[in-house]
Amino acid sequence: MNNNFFNADGWNWRNAVADFQKSHAGKSTWQLLNSLLPYMLLWYLMYLSLDWSYWITLLLAIPAAGFTVRLFIFQHDCGHGSFFRSRKVNDNVGILCSIFTLTPYHYWKLNHNIHHANAGNLEQRGIGDIYTMTVSEYLALSKWGRFKYRLYRNPLILFIIVPTFLFLVMYRFPTVRAKVLKPTYPSIYYTDVMLLALFLLLGWWIGFINLLAIQLPITILASTAGLWLFYVQHQYEDTYWDHNENWDFARAAIEGSSFYKLPKILQWFTGNIGFHHIHHLSPKIPNYNLEKCHKRNPELQKARTLTLLSSLRSMFLVLWDENQKKLVSFRYLKKLQPELE
Repeated sequence: MNNNFFNADGWNWRNAVADFQKSHAGKSTWQLLNSLLPYMLLWYLMYLSLDWSYWITLLLAIPAAGFTVRLFIFQHDCGHGSFFRSRKVNDNVGILCSIFTLTPYHYWKLNHNIHHANAGNLEQRGIGDIYTMTVSEYLALSKWGRFKYRLYRNPLILFIIVPTFLFLVMYRFPTVRAKVLKPTYPSIYYTDVMLLALFLLLGWWIGFINLLAIQLPITILASTAGLWLFYVQHQYEDTYWDHNENWDFARAAIEGSSFYKLPKILQWFTGNIGFHHIHHLSPKIPNYNLEKCHKRNPELQKARTLTLLSSLRSMFLVLWDENQKKLVSFRYLKKLQPELE
């Protein structure tokens, strides 16, 4: 794919996505209701199941985590101003969702928008993304530096421990100290206050041990699924990365974001975020219009398609090879410089 693709045969991507950028208050409200209410019901059923079997509780945690991911997508859409037309309504709904997702709304909103503005730009890594080193950067590290990066990119660490720690601990503090994020720090603190008040209230009502027995499996499953979605939609072998002087927004969206073709039930729970190439091309498109935009534009269907099975290979792609213009695994380094590995 090249830059000519975006103007091939008179096709203009800006015009193509413009028709789908309008939100519908009724659809958004219905999505909120058909996700928030079932989540609350499942949470209550998990509480009741504690008197029967904790295995039932854990089983119920799976759909509850699915609804948490779905609520996160709504919070995400609110942050892009695409869920409702009113900025005030978007912010209020986003803050409401943040209580269930454990994610400070305004802080994450700005952090994520920085990601959108710089995805695929090698000079702008570090905010709102899964940090990825180039081969040359990795080889320039000390043995201790390589060990730390390998530890960070270990699938068990990255997809189980990191997301749980991120949502439970790191989102309680302004861990990213970029000046541009400083105005959003209050978002972290008032989210913490709301969560603490809710934790104390629910703990007093049902017992703190019961509360943790219910919420922890939901958070672990939802955070793992959420990080995996965010990861796999940008980290695949022939993704797009380039230096600032050559970086192109449209190419970064289409070539650097995958179309994650999921089974319909998972597509529903993930709020159509699998159409990630379209989302990056136009964040103003609400989640319920992404599939329509994809089907209406054959040009957008040329994006890299991943399935559940094919996406698993992505977890071992950890370094960007600037010579081959693709992501590679640590195993690749053994062929490159066996004495270093």
